[in-house]
Amino acid sequence: MATLTVTAPAKLNLTLDVLGRREDGYHEMKMVMQSVSLADELTLTTGPGEGLELSSDLGFLPLDGRNLAAAAALRLQEETGAEWGRLCIELRKRVPVCAGMAGGSSDAAAVLRGLNELCCLGLSLKELARIGERVGSDVPYCVLGGTALAQGRGEKITPLPALPECWAVLAKPGFPVSTPELFARLDGRKTRCHPDAEGMIRALEEGDLPGAARRMFNVFEEILPPRMGNRVGELKGELLRHGALGASMSGTGPTVFGLFQREEEGRAAAEGMKELCREVYLVRTL
Repeated sequence: MATLTVTAPAKLNLTLDVLGRREDGYHEMKMVMQSVSLADELTLTTGPGEGLELSSDLGFLPLDGRNLAAAAALRLQEETGAEWGRLCIELRKRVPVCAGMAGGSSDAAAVLRGLNELCCLGLSLKELARIGERVGSDVPYCVLGGTALAQGRGEKITPLPALPECWAVLAKPGFPVSTPELFARLDGRKTRCHPDAEGMIRALEEGDLPGAARRMFNVFEEILPPRMGNRVGELKGELLRHGALGASMSGTGPTVFGLFQREEEGRAAAEGMKELCREVYLVRTL
């Protein structure tokens, strides 16, 4: 029997742009992504026997192939022919579910990295990312992590200079967001603003944290239903009032975040945000 515990960091979208619908039905994306310290924890155990058992401390999560952690293990075995006997995955969730922070995709990436190490498969991170592409569009980025430009469906990853170390305050409103509905609303909109991704990249190259924070933008914010859009705008405004260098929404939402240069500033802002939002987190960029 062999056991390994791995972490699955959440991601934030510093920029998110949708360039158009592709012939294969997916959308062409351009995103600058950032890993943060809020992370799930997965314990992988292999032993005699066969099959896969997934358990979680959240009772409503699926525990079969619909869960990306299980899907990643099955895909890795299919792609490599690796044999590890019986596999048990114990998932402890810390990243909010359906929050726009790639929690499920990061779990999948952690399983790929963990099984590669536990079973001595010898695959590179790029090889694991290619396998992860067949599990979910965000999985390749989550395998590599850090600060990166994601293009295509999200699977084409270009590492970028690291965002200068800073703190982020995350606030997750209490409403769900339908990703397919947002893409449909975006497809029906003829004109829209686009983030300055190239300016973001220049700011990263120059180590300019305020410049990067000023360029944060997510096209999905513009097409949220009015009630949701107003709530996201309210939370962004409150983060800025508390001194955030910039604020934006991550993924298809609903999580809103603001960047702070110093931990004490972020901690004070997080306390203030708790008056408006039940789920608030103070995290460090990785």
